[in-house]
Amino acid sequence: MLPTGLPSAPVAAARFGRMLRQWRAARSVSQLDLALAVGASQRHLSFLESGRARPSREMALRLAQGLDMPLRERNLLLVAAGFAPVYGEEGLAGPAAAPVRQAIAFILRQQEPFPGLVIDRHWSLVASNEAAARLIGDLVDVEAFTTQICGGGPLNILLLTVHPQGLRPHIANWTELAPALGERLRREALGGVADPQLAALLSQVEALVPGLSDAATAPFAEDLPPLAALRLRRAGREQVWFSTIATLGTPLDAALQELRIELFFPADAATERSAREAAGH
Repeated sequence: MLPTGLPSAPVAAARFGRMLRQWRAARSVSQLDLALAVGASQRHLSFLESGRARPSREMALRLAQGLDMPLRERNLLLVAAGFAPVYGEEGLAGPAAAPVRQAIAFILRQQEPFPGLVIDRHWSLVASNEAAARLIGDLVDVEAFTTQICGGGPLNILLLTVHPQGLRPHIANWTELAPALGERLRREALGGVADPQLAALLSQVEALVPGLSDAATAPFAEDLPPLAALRLRRAGREQVWFSTIATLGTPLDAALQELRIELFFPADAATERSAREAAGH
């Protein structure tokens, strides 16, 4: 939901300045570099951050762009400055997103007989193809997991991966995969949206896998493979997968910007053959 109440001018200046400082620090950008990037003086930027000046709508948007803020955070920055948000948050549900829905359906269909998933910023499953449903369903009671672990909501792929009632017992190379997953979570946390729901999810994951968020800083092995593959034990055999992650290009809707399309490909001939046989090919 987008915020509806707009703050008064003094409150807006203080909130905007605080949020601007936080994002500039997160991006490790100096006041001078940001000022040059948006065509403002360092003095004016200092006044904005301290709350002594209030930005124009155009300046707020230029600063958000200069800091490469996610669209959802740009909306929040605008509201903090006392302006209405400009980016929608309808996602795939809106009528304007019909071409996007068709494109995603096409991608997932073309990915068969290999798994394909679409997840949102909370790692909730938005869409999947038959191969993904088949692979997950052969290893986990999805209905029970969704009811008991996900609270009856959509299947959460992050919880599915790390939970002892999910895929984790079937992941043959968990100790190798955990650092890659930890790095992905760390990277997305640095570049993403400040979100209580996501923070709660990450706390839940940390409780299930203590130290996962620190796994990305663990010492590297001497001989690293080119990709962090997912090795799944399935029906007495092992399947090896690697994935690619895609996002939508130049979205102007915050929820669409946050969608991730993850496509899995077999890393060896045996896995490819097994996937094709399971699909009846």
